[in-house]
Amino acid sequence: MFIPTLRDFPKDAEIFSHKILLKGGYIKQEVASIYTYLPLAYKIIKKIENIVREELDKIGCSELLMPALQTKDLWEESGRWDNYGKELMRLKDRHERDFVLGPTHEEVITSVLRDSVDSYKKLPLALYQIQTKFRDEFRPRFGLMRGREFIMKDLYTFHSNEENFELWYQKVRDAYVNIFDRLGLTYRIINADSGAIGGSTSEEFMVLSNVGEDTIVYSDESDFASNYELNQLEEGEASPDGKGKIKHAKGIEVGHIFKLGTEYSEPMNLNFNDVDGKSKPVIMGCYGIGISRLLMAILEQNHLEDVVLWPKEVAPFAIHLIPMAKPNSDRYNIALEIYEELLDLGYDVLLDDRNESAGVKFNDADLIGINYRVIVGRKASEGLVEIKNLKADSVEEVKISELKNYNFK
Repeated sequence: MFIPTLRDFPKDAEIFSHKILLKGGYIKQEVASIYTYLPLAYKIIKKIENIVREELDKIGCSELLMPALQTKDLWEESGRWDNYGKELMRLKDRHERDFVLGPTHEEVITSVLRDSVDSYKKLPLALYQIQTKFRDEFRPRFGLMRGREFIMKDLYTFHSNEENFELWYQKVRDAYVNIFDRLGLTYRIINADSGAIGGSTSEEFMVLSNVGEDTIVYSDESDFASNYELNQLEEGEASPDGKGKIKHAKGIEVGHIFKLGTEYSEPMNLNFNDVDGKSKPVIMGCYGIGISRLLMAILEQNHLEDVVLWPKEVAPFAIHLIPMAKPNSDRYNIALEIYEELLDLGYDVLLDDRNESAGVKFNDADLIGINYRVIVGRKASEGLVEIKNLKADSVEEVKISELKNYNFK
């Protein structure tokens, strides 16, 4: 596996997750705020994506893939060609026709459905994609936190009435709670500004972290939480819901859900014939999750000093097998036998078969962050190995013959 770890932390990386992702061989910067996801990072990203898919598919959503390259015409229809701002990546083809690299896909999804949804009987619908987005950020920073190219999941729902929309909005909101809970994150759901996406109201899912760009105000005794910019409440004040006192925290936005209403369906003529035969605009919802940003947010909350501790659901491997011996030695061959046995038991195992010192192997293991390490050392010839549990900070000797019964939780 290609894991090009570095000896030292990069000097231009400011926060822990950015430092580790570069030093640990997870990502490589191509130009400012544009990165290659190397095999280790991409393995974790795929696991995050699969959790998202499982929870959205469970509530009846369908996955599609829309083009990243979008025409100016669609953006003029919605009114955002002029309104979106300088963050919009604009370009021309050889025929001087104007295009954008999609920062989001409200226009495209609306155009897709307006040719096929003509009756209330075809609603509701819920369609999502996981795709690379492009935004010419004024101030890209902190590696994957705010980049010009990033991976995002965007979901769009379509409804014939407000009651059905509210039902689906809550279903998606609950699915988001399941997703972020499975990712092992500490977060708050806050009232937010809808910004360039538009719509009447929106909510953000904010991972609590000292490196977050937003300040969250929240109650210490209830679910009340909001962006400080919308609710300028100071610490110690009574919570607006009458429960507890206000506290402040920094947060990283990893999800944002919007009540779009008819923000796009009206100007772009996405209409349907209702049960009374009248033509009405479709009611829409929009729901985003920053997939690549989650890689960084999870890392910010899951480390002990310089040692990475990936949560089980997204860890790149279940077990890190480290032989303390050179290739072709007896101990090394024992490690190979253990490797095959663990694979047969269904575990995803990373075997460090490099001809490197113990120090190099353990330093890289700290960067890779797999919770269970099976260390094949001097006692391997006696039928014993060490198992280190990073999260429990424990080490125990286990008989090789008993590995098949060991509970790698």
